[in-house]
Amino acid sequence: MDRSEKPLVIPVFIPHAGCPHQCAFCNQSIITRQSDSALDKTKILPVIEDYLQYKGSRKSVELAFFGGNFLGLPEEKIIELLEIIQPYIKENKIDSIRFSTRPDTISQSILDTIRPFNISAVELGVQSMNDDILKKNRRGHTCEDIISAISLLKKNGFKIGVQVMAGLPGDTQQDLLKSTRILAQLEPDFARIYPLMVLKGSLVEKWYRQGEYTPLSLDTAIGQVKQMYGIFSQAGIDVIRMGLQASDFMEDETKVIAGPWHPAFGHLVFSAMMYDLACKKIDAYRDLKNTGHLAIRLHPCSESRFRGNKNSNIINLKKKYPDLDFSIVLDEAVSMNQVIVSEKS
Repeated sequence: MDRSEKPLVIPVFIPHAGCPHQCAFCNQSIITRQSDSALDKTKILPVIEDYLQYKGSRKSVELAFFGGNFLGLPEEKIIELLEIIQPYIKENKIDSIRFSTRPDTISQSILDTIRPFNISAVELGVQSMNDDILKKNRRGHTCEDIISAISLLKKNGFKIGVQVMAGLPGDTQQDLLKSTRILAQLEPDFARIYPLMVLKGSLVEKWYRQGEYTPLSLDTAIGQVKQMYGIFSQAGIDVIRMGLQASDFMEDETKVIAGPWHPAFGHLVFSAMMYDLACKKIDAYRDLKNTGHLAIRLHPCSESRFRGNKNSNIINLKKKYPDLDFSIVLDEAVSMNQVIVSEKS
């Protein structure tokens, strides 16, 4: 996508206000201290003004409330926060607003309340479509709440995002992929996938210390998220993020105790998919033509993903096909994230 087509996203971080309780994997106190409270205009307006300087050639601007359970806030506070943005919308400086919330906060009444405020998307913290997993992780909502929320948002014409976790305590790969398929059938507009990290002070940290929970390894997390991406992609659902945003918080080992952290997690997942695709194309081509000399053609913007972290894909291809002589040919005519295999000229 051309840079001008991507909206400028103005991030406004709110504390975990509006959360009715603490999920097993969360520690509200350290997350809240990590991000400044932005529950009034004295904190929000400077952020907006600062980010608007960087709009450049971008055609649209979106303000996103990150963190917390937005629709779990008191209704008067929800209205107050949304009204702060309205002058910018009227002046065409900001085009829309989006936020994340729990599925059990969605009601016809609250959707009627927020309807006038140019809401571009509502993201639901789904995490799992398995009631046993939701209960174990103390989410406080059920799969039926998720189904009802998505149905009501669709009925009211809102764009829907879903946030899903890999590596939840009690989950298995089989259950995770089943959960992903169920969610894909509900047809949200887009998804974010996060591997679970063990946070200091969370219940999951206690389980981890007691040997009752083992976080996913980085390789396992990549493999599971890769399959989740495939399920969503085949259903026509755009996966807009895989892995947590890099930040000083994520690099602080006193706060993030364990888990499959990598600052470029999404890149690693895409690289794993490119490797699988390359192997599939190489095998298919060699079944037709028994040759050890191949050209692997790809778009220049796909080269980094194809090579993998520290050229890991190239190394693994040479191990898998020790008799193969191949070269990489960059070709803008090839679609992004595609691989074309032909005989080496």
